Amino acid sequence: MAKRPVATSSDDELPFETEEPVADERSFFGVRPQKPAAPNARTALPASLLGPEHYHGHRERLRDRFRELGDTALADYEILELLLFRLIPRRDTKPIAKALIERFGSLSGVFGAPAALLTEVKGVGEAVALDLKLISTVAHRTLKSELRSKQVLSSWSSVIQYCHAAMAHETREQFRILFLDKRNVLIADEVQGRGTVDHTPVYPREVVKRALELSATAIILVHNHPSGDPTPSRADIDMTKVIIEAAKALDIAVHDHIIIGKDGHVSLKGLKLI
Repeated sequence: MAKRPVATSSDDELPFETEEPVADERSFFGVRPQKPAAPNARTALPASLLGPEHYHGHRERLRDRFRELGDTALADYEILELLLFRLIPRRDTKPIAKALIERFGSLSGVFGAPAALLTEVKGVGEAVALDLKLISTVAHRTLKSELRSKQVLSSWSSVIQYCHAAMAHETREQFRILFLDKRNVLIADEVQGRGTVDHTPVYPREVVKRALELSATAIILVHNHPSGDPTPSRADIDMTKVIIEAAKALDIAVHDHIIIGKDGHVSLKGLKLI
């Protein structure tokens, strides 16, 4: 700090008085200290004093709509969002639900997707993917249990719903057989083979052998087309006819062969191809 002398009448040592500081040339080249950024309004407060996140009110409103009006008042992504409230309690789940529907095309597509693909969506971890697959399994088992207590041929819509839920979104072909007793009640539902995206090896001899082991008197053949188009190929038709001939020799009826696609199904019997 610079000082300047004050004139007096004596020859004593000059006293000094303090003045405003004189700027030092170093201050012109030095880095001036930056003003600290203002703290975020929420992070500046203790967690115990923070109010609810913005999406909490939205959650309550969505629950109220579902409670009062049922699922018909909600879009598919909102139904999924309601479910994700339970699985992801501390995040805004609306963008996650929308991203899942966009990636997999529909609500059924989300539940049918492999867990590994679900985790590729931002916000979906391994635990959430596993929970979604568990819910999907519960739905499949519910549909299957309904079939067990009914005559399958008189509950055809239930058969289609079950097969669609179980197979429509598989990424590889599956060949499934529904084994029926003499009253056409379901004895067993088994996947006999898994193949590639467009082919599953099927062995008529093994199909008939398994039907005899289960004492089945009739079967329904089912397989999926991962491409989404359920139109039967020439190979599908020919293979079905071979199984029908092999089963007929042992008094086992083949009621139908159903092909499942993502957006529908085809019955070979309905097309009069068998």
